Amino acid sequence: MKRVMLFVLLLAVMIMPCSLFAEEEKVTTVTKTQTAGTISEFSPDAIVVKSETTSSPVKYKYTKTTTYVDDTGAPVSMETVKSGLPVTVYYTGQGDNMTADKVVVRKTTTKTEIK
Repeated sequence: MKRVMLFVLLLAVMIMPCSLFAEEEKVTTVTKTQTAGTISEFSPDAIVVKSETTSSPVKYKYTKTTTYVDDTGAPVSMETVKSGLPVTVYYTGQGDNMTADKVVVRKTTTKTEIK
């Protein structure tokens, strides 16, 4: 009789859902995307870009690991990044918390009118 009770107890423990013992895991979605536009402000902790697709400027934080390159992928000094330059910002984040991973400084084009 003791063996049967022990067997039933062991069987009950084995078929108990594992979720009772597992910790709840939080899943955080990180969005990686890009946007193109013109720098409207460049401050010590953020870059503000007037996008070609939205009406209001978008603010991106940047860090020591943010890279700055030109169209060919060659590194560009952060000091050359300034207001008025066309850029493409590759960033991660959601909502108002966006961090620039890479900033591609595009060449400015000048139109010349032939008379």
